[in-house]
Amino acid sequence: MKKGSFDERGRPIVRVINIQSGIVSLLLLLFPLPSQARSQANWKGTIIKEGDVTVVRNLRNPIYETPILELKEDLSLGGPDARGDCAFGRIGDFVVDDSGSIYVLDQQDSHIKAFDKDGRFVRTIGRRGQGPGEFESPVTLSFNRTTNELAVCQHSRRMSFFKPDGTFLRDLSFRGMWALSGRVDSRGNITITERVIDDQNARDITKKLGPDATVITELADSPAPASSKSTRKILVFQPASSFQLDQTDNVVYGFPRTYEILFFGSADAKLFKRITRDYDFVAVTAEEKKEMESQIPPGSGYECVFPKHHSAYERFFLSDLGHIFVQTLERTPDGKVLHDVFDAAGRFICRIPLKSSGLTILKGKYYALEEDEDGLQYVKRYAVTWKTR
Repeated sequence: MKKGSFDERGRPIVRVINIQSGIVSLLLLLFPLPSQARSQANWKGTIIKEGDVTVVRNLRNPIYETPILELKEDLSLGGPDARGDCAFGRIGDFVVDDSGSIYVLDQQDSHIKAFDKDGRFVRTIGRRGQGPGEFESPVTLSFNRTTNELAVCQHSRRMSFFKPDGTFLRDLSFRGMWALSGRVDSRGNITITERVIDDQNARDITKKLGPDATVITELADSPAPASSKSTRKILVFQPASSFQLDQTDNVVYGFPRTYEILFFGSADAKLFKRITRDYDFVAVTAEEKKEMESQIPPGSGYECVFPKHHSAYERFFLSDLGHIFVQTLERTPDGKVLHDVFDAAGRFICRIPLKSSGLTILKGKYYALEEDEDGLQYVKRYAVTWKTR
C-alpha cells in the first residue's frame, strides 16, 4: 500500500473510477503549515528554473500521510425540503462575496438566487430571455471584488453584469466567440475557454480578453472532448481543460492528459510556473466500457471509442491562500472523492477525501456543491479546522 492512500479514519483507499466524468468536483482549502521547516524536510520533490518558468516536480507521496482537515457543516441550502425561492432547479455555479453572501446560478430557471451569510433568501437576479439583463444558457458565474459586480457568462456569446442588489449594468458581447466558460478578474479582464470547431476537429482555446472583450492573448490550446457525426463515434473518457483565477488574478490552467498545472501571470499573461506530480495512469477497465456502452440507445448506430487510460485527474480549484486541490479518479470505501492538495509553493502536502464538489475555502469557510442519491442539489458551507498528525 502506498503512503498517503488512507481515508480520514485511517482505512485504505480503494481505487474506483468515477464513470460519470461529466460531474465535476472541486475542493478549495485554507492551509497554514504547522511547521515550515518540518514540511520542507519531509518534501522530496524539486523546484528548479527553466528559463522564466519555475518548475515544481512532486513525487508520488505527499508530505503528510493522513488528512489534516476537519469540516463541520454550518449551512445548507436547497435539497428536498426547500420550497419556493429557496428551491433550486439545476445549479451550474455559485460565488461568495466578501460579506459571506452566496449567489447561486440556477441554469434550469435561468436566474441567480441571492442569499445572505445566514442563508436567508434575499432576491432573484435576472431571468430567462435574450434581452438586456436576461439569460440564454448561462454557464458560469464570477464576482469582481474591485467593482462589486456579478458576471454571468452565457453560451449566447456574451457576459451580463449586475450589482449584488440585482441592478442590471450591461451586456458585453464576446464578438462571435463561443465561450464554454468565462470569469472576470479584479482588473475587469475576462478569461474564457472558447470552443472552436472546423472540418477537421474541435479545439478548446483558453483566451484572456480585455474589459471590452478584445483578445489580449491565447493562453492554451487543447483538443476538445467530442464525438464524430460523420463516423458516429463517441470518444469516451477524454480529458477536458479547465482554469481558475487565483486571488491575484493569475490564470491557473490544466489539461489532464498529463498531471500538470500551469500558472499564467495576471499582468503579462506569460507562463511563470508549472506544477507536476509523478503519477501512474489508471487503465480503463472492461467493466467501465460495458457500463458506458449500455447507455447507447440500441440501433442508434453510435459506437464508443475508449482510450487505454483515464485522464490524470478530473479537475482542480484553489483556496484563497493559493493552495490547489486536485480531484482525482480515486474514491474511498464510503464513496468520497480523493483530492490531492498542494500548498502555495506547489508542494504536494496531503490527500483529502470529500464527498462534495468544492467551490472554495474563503476566510475559514469551505463552500461546496453536493448532490444526493436522488440528484437533488445542496449548497453547503462548513467551518474549517486544521489539525496535524
